[in-house]
Amino acid sequence: MTTTIAKFAHLQIPLEDVVKATNNFADDNIIGRGGLGRVYKGQLQRSGELIKISALRLDRMHGGGVVEFWTEVSMLSDLKHPNIVSIVGFCDEQHEKIIVTTYEAKNGSLKEHLSNPNLTWTQRLKICVGVAHALSYLHCDEGRGYGVIHLNINSSTILLDENWEPKLSGFKVSIKQSLNRMDQVVLSEPIGTIGYLDPEIEKSKGVTCKSDIYAFGVVLFEILCGRRAYIRNDANRLLAPLVIQHYENKTLPDIIHPDLKNPMSKNQISLSSLRKYSKTAYSCLKEDRAHRPHMISIADELQKAFEKALNFKPRPENFVSPFLYFVFSLGLLTLFPIVLT
Repeated sequence: MTTTIAKFAHLQIPLEDVVKATNNFADDNIIGRGGLGRVYKGQLQRSGELIKISALRLDRMHGGGVVEFWTEVSMLSDLKHPNIVSIVGFCDEQHEKIIVTTYEAKNGSLKEHLSNPNLTWTQRLKICVGVAHALSYLHCDEGRGYGVIHLNINSSTILLDENWEPKLSGFKVSIKQSLNRMDQVVLSEPIGTIGYLDPEIEKSKGVTCKSDIYAFGVVLFEILCGRRAYIRNDANRLLAPLVIQHYENKTLPDIIHPDLKNPMSKNQISLSSLRKYSKTAYSCLKEDRAHRPHMISIADELQKAFEKALNFKPRPENFVSPFLYFVFSLGLLTLFPIVLT
């Protein structure tokens, strides 16, 4: 029996339309596989217009996922932001449950580009700023009357459009919370992806908006280091404790993506931008939630790092040379009369 929540009736899409749009869920149209099922691309006729779509088809073989399905529909139906995926509708018919969103991932997910040598520092910063704005909207926007704790922030749920603008997705486990209670613990089992989980969850037995902050901090370091948050069978399989150790020991340049510290690379990074960025990212990983900043502050600091990168004019005398990285790693910049943008 089909279950339809009246509030979302206007978003219903007939199954036959989705089948036609995806060419009967053809394997050639598969663009992803997630915890709930496969994602298909397609073209859907909607209000007289042919639009490109992504269709997440719930995996019927393993059952479950119904709560997550309705959570995602509920969240996306209320959320409108340029850095969040846009819902087109859903199908709840003939034992099929499908969420249809606009096709936002022409360049795939961020996860696929972490080590991409062609993804410049300014492009990486632009992605960070976009995600920060999306999270600020979730955590702080008063227009909805409630906040949203995403709980699934990782480099796989950050999609990249044709202009490398980020589109946040993956709202299947998100929680609505009163804006004045976003810092208060919501009792919960550990939710999220290994490598991004807030270490405070086990101690507090729940999550807060600061759990998103921690996960975002991990993403920021993934972007800086060009590697994933968790690498199975690697000596340093978890990125978070690795970057904390290097940041505190002033050896962070040792693990930065090689192309970002290559003085001959077009990706060359300015030290002032790096310092602003890394300090912000590190603050997100504070073990005590009370010491982690809020998203509005994080977005502001990342914007400043982005502007510093845009204003950086590489010249032979201020190339990020191995020497300067050595100086930076020792924390000795303040002892040298070097003017850096």
